[in-house]
Amino acid sequence: MKRSALYVFCKSAALVFFRLFMPYRIMNAENMPKSGRVIVCCNHLTFKDPILLTAVAGKRQVNFMAKMELFKNPLLGSLFRKVGAFAVNRGKGDSSAINRAQELLQEEQVVGIFIEGTRSKDGAFLQPKSGAVMLAFQNNTPILPVCITGRKGIFPKLFHRVDVVCGPLIMPEQLQIEKGSGSEYRQASRLVMGRIMELRDPALVPKALKGEEPQ
Repeated sequence: MKRSALYVFCKSAALVFFRLFMPYRIMNAENMPKSGRVIVCCNHLTFKDPILLTAVAGKRQVNFMAKMELFKNPLLGSLFRKVGAFAVNRGKGDSSAINRAQELLQEEQVVGIFIEGTRSKDGAFLQPKSGAVMLAFQNNTPILPVCITGRKGIFPKLFHRVDVVCGPLIMPEQLQIEKGSGSEYRQASRLVMGRIMELRDPALVPKALKGEEPQ
């Protein structure tokens, strides 16, 4: 089990802070595999989300795919890399980020991906990107769907509890990808996003993803 000392320190310190100022509740954490490769897929609401996902992973280190802009500051970029994050140039088919994720999965590690590709500004679910399911298919890797929800279901706020709910593992064969085509990836990404949506209180789940016309 690979964990950097800096990752362990930063995680411990951050979670103590969260316990005081943004209490959180982890639900169904037993769905997180104790070993072996896994992709953690989650909705994305705030910059605090990666810290919450480290609590889901327990003693395992989550290596996050993070937007390139976070690495422009040399000091912060170095810190992010030391705690396992790696940069992705969003919207441009970044092969170096894909290669890094594949290396980690082949080493039986945990890769964290915010499947919407960006933060939701109002708490609504966004359209999913296909990178996570492509990696799952190409590397025979299960996906752990996770939903983060703040007070009364939507946006996390200071001093209010945040719920972090894990769903059952989605095994590679459940994605129903056979040829690795774009249409298969899009369909599989919608399946994963649907599983994430189901983890939120049903009364708060929108009838359609933001930006998608109701059927």
